[in-house]
Amino acid sequence: MVAPGSRVLDLGCEDGALLRLLADTRNVDGRGLELSQKGVNDCVAKGLSVIQGDADTDLDAYPDDAFDYVILSQTLQATRRPKVVLENLLRIGRRAIVSFPNFGHWRVRFDVAFRGRMPVNDKLPYTWFDTPNIHFCTVRDFLELVATIGAKVERGVVVDRSGRLMRESTPWWVWNIWGEQAVFLLRRNGETPS
Repeated sequence: MVAPGSRVLDLGCEDGALLRLLADTRNVDGRGLELSQKGVNDCVAKGLSVIQGDADTDLDAYPDDAFDYVILSQTLQATRRPKVVLENLLRIGRRAIVSFPNFGHWRVRFDVAFRGRMPVNDKLPYTWFDTPNIHFCTVRDFLELVATIGAKVERGVVVDRSGRLMRESTPWWVWNIWGEQAVFLLRRNGETPS
């Protein structure tokens, strides 16, 4: 989803694996913002330009249109103010790429309905009391948030348990039930599609 040679900001970049991959394969000019000092240290050790910061509080310091893409991978559900964070992504970058675990997946629903507990598995490895996830959203919830802030989905991909991608023409309710992970490329309303 990232065009070669783009300026990219990766929020919540952890150890910098995605930034390194994009630099090596897409020749991007990448920057990162990471909450943990360990993550920042790991990134800097890899030669990446990453600073310590919090997506909930530090995005106001970035100017409008500073990047071509702002990436928020597996982090939206851990922010305190997802709507504000998403609005900032689209202010700072011309496009935003957001990925998140789909809490509407049938296994999550099954565990809550029939086991009476929150699931713990390889995709959701935390117990309910130590999870960084504070906003449990589904694909439909996310699409409604995108509409609320006036953004447009340029491309969406949902991955099922076995790693297969579901087609974009698949109805949202199928994505909501069968998709474990979702990735969306967003643009501001009025921005020309890429």
